[in-house]
Amino acid sequence: MSGHSRWAGIKHKKAIIDSKRGKVFTRIAREITIAAKQGGGKPESNPRLRTAIDAARAANMPQDNVKRAIQRGTGEIPGMEFVETTYEGYGPGGVAIFIEATTDNKNRTTAEIRHIFSEHGGSLGESGSVGWIFEPKGYITILKSSADEEKLTNLAIECGADDIKTDDEEVFEVFTSPADFESIKSKLTEAKVPLASAEVSLIPKNTVPLEGDVAKRCLDLMDTLESHDDVKTANANFEISKETMERASS
Repeated sequence: MSGHSRWAGIKHKKAIIDSKRGKVFTRIAREITIAAKQGGGKPESNPRLRTAIDAARAANMPQDNVKRAIQRGTGEIPGMEFVETTYEGYGPGGVAIFIEATTDNKNRTTAEIRHIFSEHGGSLGESGSVGWIFEPKGYITILKSSADEEKLTNLAIECGADDIKTDDEEVFEVFTSPADFESIKSKLTEAKVPLASAEVSLIPKNTVPLEGDVAKRCLDLMDTLESHDDVKTANANFEISKETMERASS
């Protein structure tokens, strides 16, 4: 849909404000700890840990924080025991929402997530209710102001990308298989393509266009979910036009 942005793109355009930086560090530290616990503390042999450390570097997270998070994961120093869990639900307009979370108290987190859905006109669903709508994909964005469409399209195809979408007003979106993500990201970087964002994310197979008050309520719900300390990622299958985004943000 021309002129519309998917949530996958919208969330990457939002600037990380200083007041939320502590929460960003907390989330990254948890991801590093879990990655180190599952695959060991050496990033060269642990792709998940390597990706988490890259995220820490991009967020200017102090190296000491990274080291401590790795040591908690490998058991070298004591720390809270975190578990990974997911939540599935519906937002205003029937939007599908899939959440990945890390928590040291699942009962507390579940109650809080349920309350957030209810407070914003949504509902927490059963496991499997919306998960089938999303699939893991490498997701890379490039600002349209920094790349030529034809050259980028040809390069992405040569690199082995699954698809490149150009209908967003601000960014080109490159989609890859999870297995090819690191390779394609490296090839684009080597070709001097300035990447606005790059990660393996859950991308919806279909989307729902939202307008007016429903769009604003859904954006408020997503913002509240992403502000929760235990939420690692919140994924949704809606599209919103630039005009609606501007009105909702005013």
